[in-house]
Amino acid sequence: MAQGTRASLRESWYLLGPAFVAAIAYVDPGNVAANVSSGSQFGYLLLWVIVVANVLAGLVQYLSAKLGLVTGRSLPAAIGKRISRPWRLTYWAQAELVAVATDMAEIVGGAIALRILFGLPLLLGGLVTGVVSLLLLAIQDRRGQIIFERVITGLLLVIAIGFAASFFVKTPPTGAVLSGLVPRFHGTESVLLAAAILGATVMPHAVYLHSGLVLDRHGHPAEGHHRRLLLRVTRLDVVLAMAVAGTVNAAMLLVAAINLQNQGVAATIDGAYAAIHNTLGTTIAVLFAIGLLASGLASSSVGSYAGAMIMQGLLHRSVPMLLRRLITLCPALVILAVGVDPTRTLVLSQVVLSFGIPFAVLPLVRLTSDRGLMGSDTNHPATTAAGWAVGILISLLNMVLIWLTVAG
Repeated sequence: MAQGTRASLRESWYLLGPAFVAAIAYVDPGNVAANVSSGSQFGYLLLWVIVVANVLAGLVQYLSAKLGLVTGRSLPAAIGKRISRPWRLTYWAQAELVAVATDMAEIVGGAIALRILFGLPLLLGGLVTGVVSLLLLAIQDRRGQIIFERVITGLLLVIAIGFAASFFVKTPPTGAVLSGLVPRFHGTESVLLAAAILGATVMPHAVYLHSGLVLDRHGHPAEGHHRRLLLRVTRLDVVLAMAVAGTVNAAMLLVAAINLQNQGVAATIDGAYAAIHNTLGTTIAVLFAIGLLASGLASSSVGSYAGAMIMQGLLHRSVPMLLRRLITLCPALVILAVGVDPTRTLVLSQVVLSFGIPFAVLPLVRLTSDRGLMGSDTNHPATTAAGWAVGILISLLNMVLIWLTVAG
């Protein structure tokens, strides 16, 4: 291999990372709840939703990263530049609701994991999760983006091991897995869970975040060879990160389908842990709980990072990270304090997130298809069509969800 080629490969691998931070959003406790509920109630039925959602998420994440590299602005900043102040405030309000729903999932998930592992009360576990996530954000603030990426990627590896470990003990039947790849639903609850899976996978705050992550890591490269290299590396970054996230999500659903379906076990994360403990042993169950804890800690810090970026881009204001942490932490702690079912809370939080997806995806497609803004890096017409299809499909699914819920 020529020296220049080796140098190019080394440079490419060094530039990977932002997509893996964004991918934490795709393996958060909300995903665990949605996937566990799906697998325990419907077996392999909704596996196809995970596959489709992962493909859609990969496209959207790449467009977000491309927007940041080409324009030098995050998605919130690009949107804020094009709308008047009253509309910016309205847009920020819905984005802030998304941030609160996101943090609720992360904090509740971390609290459940700490209760399973150490017997901590949910409220105390939520506080611990919030504090640790703030410490992870301090790493980004004091040690820089690259160190933060390495820490988050390490946690992603812990999550992957935790949720996939059971397959070394018990594997799903091939025929059942293949049948789960055939698109279909079975009643209102399956549509609700499909919306939850979609909301937990194509997450609005991750779409906003990725455009800012690449700016923090790579800056705003001028048009030319270096930008083309960064765009190629970004595609690879997204493909690898989404492959990991998709595999982990599928593993969650399959574990629940194998160990919980028709077992008379509650369709909750605690139920999943108990079933795994009873069928696969203590070690695998503890790894599952550790994966859940790593998921809550990492995704909570990434969610707060995204919330700060959204506020900066839309309102042009920076809020101290501690205050930012408290704003989104308090609703989650209230939910834990009043004793609402935590797994159901996680699932419903993901449905809320699915309603925020069009507000992130549709402007992103519009901006990246604007030749005046993107120049030679404007979307290919097929890419633009696929992007519009994603946003419209999700919007239609949400309307169907509302109708089925009201009718039911």
